Order: sequence, then structure tokens, then C-alpha cells
Amino acid sequence: MKKSIPSLTLGLSGAAIAAVLVLPALAQESLLPEGFGNPAETPAPRPSPTPSPTATPAPTATPKAGSPPPPPVTATLGSSAASDTGDTEEGEEGEEVAPGTLKYDLPPGARRLLTRIGPLTPETGGLGPDAFGVRGQYAAAIMRGTRGELASRWGQILLRRSLVSAIDTPDTINGADLAAERAALLLRMGESIAARWIVQSVDYDRASPRLVSVAQQTFLANADPAGMCAYVPAGLAHGDEQAWRLAAAICAGLSGEAGPAGWAIGRVRSSGKISNFDILLAERVLGATGAGRRSTTIEWDKVDRLTSWRFGMATATAVPIPEPLRASEPAYMRGWTVLAPMTDMTQRIAAAPDAAARGVLSSEAYVSLLSAAAGQEEPTEALTAQTDALRNAFGAASGIERYTAMQGLWGADANTPGRYAAMIATARAAAALPVSTEVGDDPWQLVGSMFAGGYDRNAIDWVPTISVGSRTWGLLAVGSPRPLNGTNASAIGNFAGGDDSAGSLRSKFLLAGLAGLGRIDAGAAASAASDLDVDLGKQTRWSRAIMAAAERREPGMVALLAAAGMQGDWSKVPPYHLYYIVRSLREVGLGSEARMIAAEALVRV
Repeated sequence: MKKSIPSLTLGLSGAAIAAVLVLPALAQESLLPEGFGNPAETPAPRPSPTPSPTATPAPTATPKAGSPPPPPVTATLGSSAASDTGDTEEGEEGEEVAPGTLKYDLPPGARRLLTRIGPLTPETGGLGPDAFGVRGQYAAAIMRGTRGELASRWGQILLRRSLVSAIDTPDTINGADLAAERAALLLRMGESIAARWIVQSVDYDRASPRLVSVAQQTFLANADPAGMCAYVPAGLAHGDEQAWRLAAAICAGLSGEAGPAGWAIGRVRSSGKISNFDILLAERVLGATGAGRRSTTIEWDKVDRLTSWRFGMATATAVPIPEPLRASEPAYMRGWTVLAPMTDMTQRIAAAPDAAARGVLSSEAYVSLLSAAAGQEEPTEALTAQTDALRNAFGAASGIERYTAMQGLWGADANTPGRYAAMIATARAAAALPVSTEVGDDPWQLVGSMFAGGYDRNAIDWVPTISVGSRTWGLLAVGSPRPLNGTNASAIGNFAGGDDSAGSLRSKFLLAGLAGLGRIDAGAAASAASDLDVDLGKQTRWSRAIMAAAERREPGMVALLAAAGMQGDWSKVPPYHLYYIVRSLREVGLGSEARMIAAEALVRV
């Protein structure tokens, strides 16, 4: 058999694999901005995804700012208390510098301002600098109130793109504080690498206390203890004293200062405020630097939960994390696991379906991760069977053989995120399947797989083959780049007749998507809404806020409010939320994202 796509060719170089596996997807294929990443070549016919149109700014409302937030993720260690920094050494100009921390001077021209923060510009795929408007405290409050576990994969992709854009800091908030809330939300979304981009967009000596706290969580999420070193003095002054003392010890060890490292460890241990297990993890890191005085054995038998400190330190030193702790870890930690290349491959593969379904991994990155795992010595039987099926989905001799392999993958996992992850993995293969292939009367999974990867222009080639009112028709009615003929109340009624979802939620989402996209006239929408007993025009503070954001042309704020309205899973999202989300995104120039979110809703309920 021919070699299949490079992501399934197990002969990739280590550097090439690492590059694919470490970077998260800033956007899926069809919405990937021009010039922002280049997918690998494939032997299969190359589909032609739809580019995302350029976004225009949008609006906001004015709820109260809310109380100070809890830490962005599970607390690292013990209680906080201000303290002196312990032993110090003199800097070049008489400044005191804590052992193991960094001190250097930047010329004024190299220092970054807090007035615009973020790595992505409109030229590289980001939103415009005014995408979040001028209400900084309001935006920060919404970020704090958004849990990060979103129903929509495409909603997460869009929110990540918005949060890492180079946006102007409103006059009402400190730029470092707003950066902290952006990074904290990215961490709760499982986007550890994107969170680091934001943290590192602010010079460390300009970090606010809030950003210092989030920076520690961010570098732990990336399993990068050395990243904390620049923030140690500020952390000791304003943060969790004992956690930062352990960080100071690690940084002293990294600088070859065994004495100060041991002193700091001893002081933390004598305080009794931090569990000995967490101290042992720090000593394990010190041992890896050569500053440790003895080997450290890590035993998890008395540990009942996985905190960010434990995740970061164990991952950084290749200490295996027991499966029972993995089973109870927060959802965002599965994203961290997949994006940390030093993590055991078995655990990365276990976390990958959830990460792909959430939007942390692109279709290409997910398939490449599976390929890399299958190339290791003695892969599991399940992984071997999965990658063999993927090879057939991409490279079998006939279209029917490729489609049969895809069907096997779609039905192999009873877990809902796992089923959707399988559709993500086959997105490019589905887009390359000839329309002449015999796929049955209602190939909604095939079309849903194309939309999962953003191949909307390939999906519309199937329009002539499907029946109006079928599930596939519903997907194409909301997901295609152009409206379909015959979209009316009668067609929606036919769709509802075959709807097996709880409370006809799928039909309600179809109506919400069509109405939000403006693809059904008001009379037909009202008639269908009456038949389905749904009120798409319901007004709440949230609906008024997202519509006001759209009127002011603030796409970043619309994306943020859309995410706030899609927390949890799709069964918890009211149909009127989907209507306002789709409508608002379309009004601020994010119509492609609006279509993909609407199509995803129909696939996942």
C-alpha cells in the first residue's frame, strides 16, 4: 500500500513531529488566516477550505465588575503571607537580587509597553487592536466568570484567537492585570502554550501581583519550573510565600547555588505549611539540576488530588502520575498534558480525544500525535487498530473502503468526546472522498467530519446527493458558505420528524442557526418556533450584552460573551443562546465561525 499522509507516515523526523505536537491550533483548516501555518502535503486530493473573512470590531454592555477572582486553576500550595526574600546577593548597581533569579537591563527601545499586549496581529491571524472595546474592567470580569469548559470546539478556537490577539489596553484597567485575566482563562481552557504567550508578552518587571500569580500557574502548566525564576522576587513580596520559596530554591539550584537552595527548602519544611510531598517534588527538580544532595523517591499513595504544582513538577522531571489521579484531574489539565511533549506518550494519547474535542488540538495535530505514538515500541493494540483504520481512511484503494474505515472509527468509541474526536481525525479524509462514493441516504457523520475540520467548501459538493429535511441537510443548511434552496418551515418540520434528540434540541438548534444566519425569513422562523415551542427572542442581561457588543463592532467581546453563553456541554446551551451567538458573530464579520458553531451543535446533540 502507498504511504499515506505525512501525519500517518511514521518516518517523520523528531523535530518535525515535535513542531506539530507542541503547537496548539490557533484556528482550524478552513478558518486558518492566510499565511498562518502551512498544513502538510497529502497524497489524497487536496481539499480547499474556506478562509475566514476579516473581522470588524463589535460591542459591550455594563454589568458590574464582580469580586476578585479565585486562582485561575487549582491552588498551587499553601497559604500566602508577605515575607522578606531571604539570602540575597548584590546586583551590578547595588540592587538586591534573590538567589537564582534573573537581573538584566533592557535598553528603553526594547522594552514593551502595556498599552497593547498580545502576539497575534490582523496580518498574522489575530483580531484588530480594538476588538474588546474600551471597557477593560468589564472584559476582565467576564473573563473571570467564564469557567473555560466550553460546549463548542469552534467557540474555543475563536476565543483562543481573540485572547492572544494584540489588543489595546483600555484606560480603565492596568495592561498587566488584563493580560493576567486573559492568561488565566486560557489556562482554564487547557491552552497552556497560548497562556504562556500572553504572560511573556509583558516584561516581567512590569507584571502586576495578579500577573505574577498567573505566571506561576502558567509555567507549571507548561512544566517549565525555570520560567518562574524571573518572578520570584515579586512572588515572595506579593504571592504565596511558601510556594515562591520553593520556586526560589529551584531557581537557585538552576543557577548552581546549592547552599541557598538547600536553605530555602529547609525553611519551607520547617514552616509546616506545605505538604512534604510537594517539597519532595521540588527536591526532585533540584536533583535534576545537580544541586540536590540526595536522590528523591516520589510515592503517590497518600496523594488524593492533582494540583498544578504536582502536575508541573512531576511532568518536568518525568515522574509518572498514577492513573487514579489522572482520572479525577480537572478537564483543563488534559489539555496541558497533551501540549507538554515531555509527558509520557500513553498519558498524552489518553488525554488527546478530549483535547481535540475541546479545540486544543487541530485535526492535523491530533492525527500526528496518534501517528507518533504508533511509531513507538510496542504500541497498544487499540492504538494500532486506530492508526491502521486511519491509514485506510486516508489511503485505501477505493472510496467505499475509505468510507467504511471512517465509519469504523466514528462508531468505535461510546464516549461522546471520543466520537467527536474521531470525526475530527478523519476531517481531511472525509473532505477528499469522491462525491460518487456510495455513502447511504443520510451521511451526516461524513459531512459533520468535514465541518469539524472546517472543510465547508468540500461539504457543499454533497448537496445534490442529500434529501431535504435529513440530518445531513440540516448540517449543510447552517454550515455551507451559501444558503440552500428550499429552506423553509416545512423543511424544518421534516427535519424535526426524524429528530431523536432529547426535547427536539437538535431541531431547535437548527432553527436558531438558520435564524441567526438570516437564512430563513421571519414568517417561516415564527411558524417553526411555534411548532417547536421555542422562544428565540428571549431577552436576558447576557443577550442584551452580546447584541450591544455586536452593535459596537467589538468582535473580541462578542467571542468572549459567546463563550460565556456556551459553558458546559451542548445539552445545557439554550437554543436562544445559539441564536444570539450566531447572529452576533455574523454581524461583526465572523460569519465563518458562526456557521461552524451552528453545524457543530447539530452534530453533537
